Amino acid sequence: MADMDLKAFLKENVIEKAPVLYVASKRMVSNGEPVEWHLRCLSNEEMEKLTQRNTKREPIKGTRDFKEKFDNVQFAMDMVVASVQYPPLANPELQESYGVVGEEDLLKAMLTPGELTDLQGAVAEACDYEAGMADKIKQAKN
Repeated sequence: MADMDLKAFLKENVIEKAPVLYVASKRMVSNGEPVEWHLRCLSNEEMEKLTQRNTKREPIKGTRDFKEKFDNVQFAMDMVVASVQYPPLANPELQESYGVVGEEDLLKAMLTPGELTDLQGAVAEACDYEAGMADKIKQAKN
């Protein structure tokens, strides 16, 4: 019995996480319907790289020590840029239509502040950050 349960954890048996479909803005429509954005779950390795990129060492004045400072705002933006599969944020035509260069600047030009904040929340959910713990925690009954 234990071997059968263990097989569920083998990589080839784990269900791959599908992209999350999300309407980031009701202002972007096709055939009268809002167009869905495609968000992918980032890997732990990708998250570590984003964390490292957004962590800076700053000297502590009057000492030889350093402290680490983490940029939460830039980290959240980097997560969004890395997660969005569609629309293709690196597309030169799309960037040119908004008069910007770069994926981050494109997002800021395309979306209102509220839409961008909501998209950041949707990306966190796509990465399973806000999954309900009640579903994951079950009390053992003897």
